[in-house]
Amino acid sequence: MTTETTKKRKTSKLRRSKGLIGWREWVALPDLEIDRINAKIDTGAKSSAIHAFGIREFKIDGVDHVEFDVHPVQRRKNPSISCVAKVHDIRTIRSSNGAEEDRYLIKTPLNMDGRRWMIDLTLANRDSMGFRLLLGRDALRRKFLIDPGKSFLLGR
Repeated sequence: MTTETTKKRKTSKLRRSKGLIGWREWVALPDLEIDRINAKIDTGAKSSAIHAFGIREFKIDGVDHVEFDVHPVQRRKNPSISCVAKVHDIRTIRSSNGAEEDRYLIKTPLNMDGRRWMIDLTLANRDSMGFRLLLGRDALRRKFLIDPGKSFLLGR
């Protein structure tokens, strides 16, 4: 068997084992009580971020937590969902314009295409951005193939 044939078989098997998604998809963040949010799939971003505002840090039994609000619908202030999560870390993130910002990082499950897995999610003010949720490479690695010319391949 030639190397070329072996590569084609591996590629074909890989495509069958992974789902195909578009550059934007509907997902859920069940632990944050967000049943449906439109996510931008951004392979140019390493980390994932959600639009969070009114962020307040507090402790439960000596463990750092954050409470924050989310507007899950693009370009709308309602509904507003209050969320609570354990702080996993504080990370310095460099935005697309080169500015650095310290952000809270939480770990939360993501539901997408009938699958559920844990992702790292930074809390950021994305009010001026088109999407309330950005899914970066780390959240999607080894799970999906992405067709940048398509949207909502998992349904509306």
